[in-house]
Amino acid sequence: MLHTILKNEDIILASKSPRRAILLKKVGLKFRQIASEIREIKNEMSPEKFVTYYSQKKAEKIYSNHPNSFVIGADTIILFNKKIIGKPKNRNEAKSFLKVLSNNSHKVITGISIYSTGKIVSDIEKTNVFFNAISDKEIDEYLTTNEPFDKAGAYGIQGFGSQFIKKIDGCYFNVMGFPISLFYQMCKSFVQN
Repeated sequence: MLHTILKNEDIILASKSPRRAILLKKVGLKFRQIASEIREIKNEMSPEKFVTYYSQKKAEKIYSNHPNSFVIGADTIILFNKKIIGKPKNRNEAKSFLKVLSNNSHKVITGISIYSTGKIVSDIEKTNVFFNAISDKEIDEYLTTNEPFDKAGAYGIQGFGSQFIKKIDGCYFNVMGFPISLFYQMCKSFVQN
């Protein structure tokens, strides 16, 4: 179990995400959160390379100041029609994201990187999410909850946004922003090596 494997580690989550923190607490981890403040810039990388690159950069930045710690970096994106959808910059962008996702499917891709004892390991998780059709009225009502504004794709599967999701194929926790099962497998191999 995670809390047993990592019981002697000084764990730092290189993220200010409340959802990631909730998930790690639920599996018994004690950790600190230090936001890496890495600015993501869209470029020509594949989505898989993008999330791997930024999860590594986040972990590396925090690890450079805390070299005796077990640092976790993560990055989550939404992929729709081969385009990356990040967090909305404002209400209009959030609305346009939700209109695009309505009655469609998309991928949620999360990269996780662990940096400790001078080495880094990374992996990714992909989940397909299928949305029901959402009306403009439903989108406007959802935007009043303020839930969409700090989330890739402008929705949260664990909150009001769950009402729009028809089904998922893959890891539910990945859609929340942190695939716990993948992280567990990574930790097992990391500490055994």
